[in-house]
Amino acid sequence: MRLSRYFLPTLKETPAEAQIVSHRLMLRAGLIRQQAAGIYSWLPLGFRVLERIARIVREEQDAAGCHEILMPTIQPAELWKESGRYDDYGKEMLRFRDRHDRELLYGPTNEEMVTDIFRAFVKSYRQLPVLLYHIQWKFRDEVRPRFGVMRGREFLMKDSYSFDLDQAGARRSYNKMFVAYLRTFARLGLKAIPMRAETGPIGGDLSHEFIILAETGESQVFVHRDLVERDILAEAVDYDSDLQPLVDSWTSLYAATDEKHDEAAFAAIPPEKRVAARGIEVGHIFYFGTKYSGPEAMNVTVQGPDGKPVHPEMGSYGIGVSRLVGAIIEASHDEAGIIWPESVAPFRVALLNLKVGDATTDALCADLYDRLRANGVEVLYDDREERAGVKFADADLIGLPWQVIVGPKGAAGGMVELKRRKGGERHELDRDAVLERLIG
Repeated sequence: MRLSRYFLPTLKETPAEAQIVSHRLMLRAGLIRQQAAGIYSWLPLGFRVLERIARIVREEQDAAGCHEILMPTIQPAELWKESGRYDDYGKEMLRFRDRHDRELLYGPTNEEMVTDIFRAFVKSYRQLPVLLYHIQWKFRDEVRPRFGVMRGREFLMKDSYSFDLDQAGARRSYNKMFVAYLRTFARLGLKAIPMRAETGPIGGDLSHEFIILAETGESQVFVHRDLVERDILAEAVDYDSDLQPLVDSWTSLYAATDEKHDEAAFAAIPPEKRVAARGIEVGHIFYFGTKYSGPEAMNVTVQGPDGKPVHPEMGSYGIGVSRLVGAIIEASHDEAGIIWPESVAPFRVALLNLKVGDATTDALCADLYDRLRANGVEVLYDDREERAGVKFADADLIGLPWQVIVGPKGAAGGMVELKRRKGGERHELDRDAVLERLIG
């Protein structure tokens, strides 16, 4: 993509309303534009990141045995009244009536609707387990939206739901999601730590938050250092095997937010193993049994092995896809701008032509651009007639993993500069060496 033809409205000045790093950088780098309090348009560069995150989330859900559906954003109030949550959820739920005076709501979550779908089609234990998910926009009318996409009112979320015959099966589904979340966040370049959590309005008695450490985090966290340093991808995961030992090994080490913090238990950890820091929630999973399927709620039954009706056991599992864009920036940036992990970067390479109009420089840039794209490398080619300083600043601000810098002196000898955004290492290489480094 040529930057001269790309819609990338970067800002030199930081908007006054931006209070945290990710909000400032997302506005300045042209990823989003605020339309109302807590509501944003996603501009081309930001939307590419959003789509890459969603793709990784989707791949890991599929690998764990989930099936993707798509539920509507607007839900009938009757379902929530049936479950008993309509009045309990609070003012965060946006309620309204249509032209026929039917009560509707803009969905903040989908436990009721997915339970209604399940009961319409699943009648026997032989059809269990069922794991369904979707990636959908949601709305929660936060009393004080702030911090950009980190605490917005409208947000993109992956929510999945499990239905099992009994508690043992529900726990197996919970463990699958537990491990799938660890793998998902690792692929996104994040070190996510599972911590026991409150269940809140979702309900149930078993819940884990997944927290990444960041100085600007909303929560105080206390964690055993071994969890911070552990590499989940080094541990083979077969979703059809017993995952309980792996989950137990993670949860056996101390990890808690300030809500669940036990000072005595934390003090018992060797001093060199204690980590007290700030953290950002990037995922939350729940087991809640028959809270929605039971007779006191939506009264869902399937025929059990003995022919008698059984209320299926359920769990739900959320990842804030749009929130993750801000969380990744909070965890990966410097004074100059964003530093994208390669797995989610909107483009892999920024190609900087420092003297547009110079025949040799233009020819070398054109050749690099064509050959990289022909080999599947996504390139943002800065072919604007701007000063070199502007191009350097914008390249650092938007944070693509690699910068290929071509100036007239180097181009005359067939040489370019390759800069890695993370760490800032620079190497002067010839054309073929650069292509080998980026393609190979």
